[in-house]
Amino acid sequence: MPAEESPLPASSLPETIDDEATLEELLSRPTAEVVDTMRRLQGDVILLGVGGKIGPSLARMARRASDMAGVKRRIIGVARFTSHALRDVLEAEGIETIACNLLDRAALDALPDVPNVLYLAAMKFGSTGQEAMTWAMNCYLPGMVCEKYRSSRIVAYSTGNVYPMTPPSSGGPTEETPPGPIGDYAMSCLGRERIFSYFSITAGIPVALLRLNYAHEMRYGVMVDLAQNILAGREIDLTMGYFNAIWQGDSNAMTLRAFDHVASPPRIINIAGLETLSVRAVAQRLGEKLGKPVQFRGAEAADALLSNGRLGCQLLGHPRVPVERMIDWIADWQRRGAATLGKPTHFQTRNGKF
Repeated sequence: MPAEESPLPASSLPETIDDEATLEELLSRPTAEVVDTMRRLQGDVILLGVGGKIGPSLARMARRASDMAGVKRRIIGVARFTSHALRDVLEAEGIETIACNLLDRAALDALPDVPNVLYLAAMKFGSTGQEAMTWAMNCYLPGMVCEKYRSSRIVAYSTGNVYPMTPPSSGGPTEETPPGPIGDYAMSCLGRERIFSYFSITAGIPVALLRLNYAHEMRYGVMVDLAQNILAGREIDLTMGYFNAIWQGDSNAMTLRAFDHVASPPRIINIAGLETLSVRAVAQRLGEKLGKPVQFRGAEAADALLSNGRLGCQLLGHPRVPVERMIDWIADWQRRGAATLGKPTHFQTRNGKF
């Protein structure tokens, strides 16, 4: 990395994102506060489940922030790596990779002992019909990881799906709101939290549980789903009428800063945009920018799956990318027919079946 590289100030956001290389650079460019966290953090960092939607850019940010802080450490990404392409890219960027089936006890135990663990592994899509695997990935695996890394600090992703649906006027559930998961996926995610909590309390493992809702970038997110439906002339279902959104680069920065807030019992922190967004209003705005009419069906239900992100922003930093800029970027990206991950969020789901 160039020695002169500096963190991205909020004022330097581009008007458009031209290509995937530019996108990846922006998603992984750390803030000054992330660099400070990585300067103070002691030891190497391992990311379990680095091959998902968030893992690659999070690993890159950890690498870049460590280098910018002048700290020599290993950043290690663990996944199945069924495709060699991602593994080759990460290795070229200074991130060590290990191919591993995390549910294989021997393979998990053979992983290096590292003092800082980012836990990203989960199963959501396809969980309906594979409930046993869903519970194994989301509950059994966290217990195995805690046994392996009982001397480490752990920052683990959870999800806003553990909350009950609430009226949009409420501002969304806070970290103090009692859980109310719907369906096997959400219940197993609460189970994941309970397992991390058990080991945190009994073994003294410092843990932060991050309830994320919803990370967005050009290739994935609720607004990407809306834009694609608008371009295809499909109706927008209004039943799940409200949502939260946060730029993935901002959620990455907040995730790394969470190492400053691990605790036993675990610290639970929502990571979500501060606004409660209207599906109808965002779709109309996207339609204007795409030059396409928007068709709706149904009406907004009285409640939605929401999260209150105020505490997370107070502890981990406010998002740098405003909602309107995300809308601009996504509309431009979709209008040009640029690449997506091909993974709909299914944010409309109200019965918990994914």
